Amino acid sequence: MTLTAGMKMKLQSYKHDQSLHRIWDEVTILEETDSAIIVANRRTKVIESNGRFWHTREPSVAFFYKHHWFNVIGIIKSIGVSFYCNLSSPILVDDEALKYIDYDLDIKVMPDFNYSILDQNEYRRHQKQMQYPKEICDILEAELAYLRQQIEARESPFQHDVIYERYKIYEKMGEK
Repeated sequence: MTLTAGMKMKLQSYKHDQSLHRIWDEVTILEETDSAIIVANRRTKVIESNGRFWHTREPSVAFFYKHHWFNVIGIIKSIGVSFYCNLSSPILVDDEALKYIDYDLDIKVMPDFNYSILDQNEYRRHQKQMQYPKEICDILEAELAYLRQQIEARESPFQHDVIYERYKIYEKMGEK
């Protein structure tokens, strides 16, 4: 499927056992490159696997990678940009939605670039429960290390200006 700027899509995350985890009702495609699909949204309805739903509070720009096992969400807050990183399968696209498998581990990056690794207990529990293959665990550990290096070096997309510039593009799309 060819993605074009301005196109609206659903975003779906799954767990390793193929169960649906979460659906974002709508994201807007900003750009597709050889390595990533970049989207933005604001006040998007998010539906949990149990049917409960909520709306995102802050505007965001997200980078879903085709060859890396993580995605990065730049969240625009009044105090600056924070980042939320999900260890996940590379992004897949079909006629229905953008899709990935969520592997539990997350990194939360504050506007000052201090960060913490979240959900390690959930990762260990699901690793046993869903029998993550050793190859996937090895990939996730390597990608976690790579992601930490990117954050510490403030490499793109871990730059506030990158997120603000992309979000301005999204806002201009909404004005048309």
